This record gives sequence, C-alpha cells and structure tokens, in this order.
Amino acid sequence: MHFKKNVLDEKIELEVENGIIIKISKGTSGEITIKVMKNGYSTNYVNPPIPEGYKHVCGKWNDGFVIERLSDGSQFVWIPVGSLDSDGTLDGENFLEKFGRRNYREGDDIFSCKHFHEDLNQELSEQFESVKKYGGFYISRYNISKSSTGKPQSVKGVIPWVDISFNDAKKTALTFENNEKVKSDLPYGAAQDSVLKWACETGSMTFTEIVMDSTNLGNYTNERKSPSKIAVTGSREEWCVNKICDLTGNVNEWTQEQHGNLCRVIRGGDYRVPADICPAAFRDYDKPCRGSSYTGFRIAIYIK
Repeated sequence: MHFKKNVLDEKIELEVENGIIIKISKGTSGEITIKVMKNGYSTNYVNPPIPEGYKHVCGKWNDGFVIERLSDGSQFVWIPVGSLDSDGTLDGENFLEKFGRRNYREGDDIFSCKHFHEDLNQELSEQFESVKKYGGFYISRYNISKSSTGKPQSVKGVIPWVDISFNDAKKTALTFENNEKVKSDLPYGAAQDSVLKWACETGSMTFTEIVMDSTNLGNYTNERKSPSKIAVTGSREEWCVNKICDLTGNVNEWTQEQHGNLCRVIRGGDYRVPADICPAAFRDYDKPCRGSSYTGFRIAIYIK
C-alpha cells in the first residue's frame, strides 16, 4: 500500500493496488469525502453529483439519471463514462479511453487532419479531467430550444432552436452555466460518441441501429410515409434513449469536432433524410458561420 498525505490540502491518498486509488478529503465544514479511482476514472459514477441549483427528478445512473435546473426546468441526463469500455480516442490514434470518439463507420484514416479531427486543447483537457474525477458528465435531455426571453433551455414540447450557426451555438452553450461549481459547453466529438457508446452498452440502442439504420429511434423520412417535418422536443417515448430524447433524427446537432481545416461536424441526421443514410453515428459537416432550418444543438455540463 502506497500512502501520501498533503497537509496543506488536508487530503490523504491511498494506492491499494496498481491502478486503483482511494482519495480521502476533508471539506470546509469538516465532512469527509472518499473517492475510488480506477484507471484514472472515478467509480463514483454510480452516485452522480447534483450541481447546486438542480434537483434529481427521475432515473438511476444506469438508465438515465435526470436532473432539472430549478430556475427554468431545463433537464439533463448523466452519462456514466466510468462504466464504459476503454475503446475511445482523444488523439485519433490510440483507442484506449472511456471518454473519446469512436470510429463507427469509416476506415482507419477517418480520424486525421484531412478528415475528422479534434485537438486535445485546454478546454477539452479540462473536461476530460472532470469526467475522470467524477466518472461522467451531463448532456441536455432535449435539443436546446429558445425560451420566451431568448435564453437556451432543455425542455419538452417545443420546437428546437435551429437556424443557428456553430459559432453562435458555441457561444450560447458557454453562457448556460459558468460558475465555480459547473461549466457548460457545446459537446465535443468525445462527448457525443461517449453518449452513443453508453446507449449501446446498456442495450438501449443496438450497434446496428447506431451504425446502419436508426429508423425506430428518431424522426426521419422513409419510404413508407411522406416526408417528415420537424417535431417538438420529446414528442415520442420511443424516440428516447436512456431518457435522452431525439438523439438521432429530427434535427442535426453541432459538435466541436472538425472536418478538414474549415468545417465543424454535425451529428445524428434530421427529419428530411432516411435513417439508413444518416443514422446516429453518421458524421456530416458544415461551415461554422452557417446555420440551417434542420440543424440544432445540445449542451453538456461538466462539474468542476
């Protein structure tokens, strides 16, 4: 057993075996916190942290733990990254991370500077550290919509916020939460694929549904009916995956992943196209200054 103590921080760290660390800390009010870390990720993902100003409304950590912001009713779902298989990538080369992008559909060179890439910059690095520390992150339960006062919200029964460029979606996501406890952002590809991986590992989506045909999981156009139109958020229970609604279909979603030097990646497909052309794992892209009537976004929340 390896033992370290930092008197200034009032923390004790125990390494009980290779790769497993127990961290014991004393809070300002004298409370004791114990965290178990394995392979760098906290195993406390089974007890999701609830940020100040939110309440738990339904679900468990492994089937959709939903929290709601008291100020406006916006809902978010916990993604227990610490429970996932380590087959994601942050550098585009090594597929060894729980939190990371997955190569679902293309060849070995899909993650490269000429195709799809994502730099491990300071912002993403901070999010990665948060995910490891707490075992996961939150994603908006619904596509983001605009409140009557023009503010972003994640609520049921409204038309998603579309006709928004990547640049404006990014700015909007950053304003949702930014305090000493939590920070919000537009999801990176690492977050988006971690959500899909969790859906697959829990059996809420099959690998085939993610990669080949998401017809039964979202608002798409198909041969058996006339072209669809955009639906309000959370319109059908069968289009919810672990309580995350409209994860595929209805509207595309901006992410911070990049394609080439100029474009940003959009994911999930939309109501205008068949699900076997643009399933959940499909990557499309557009210039960051452009918006469209079929592209929206989600917001991710990370605990500091």
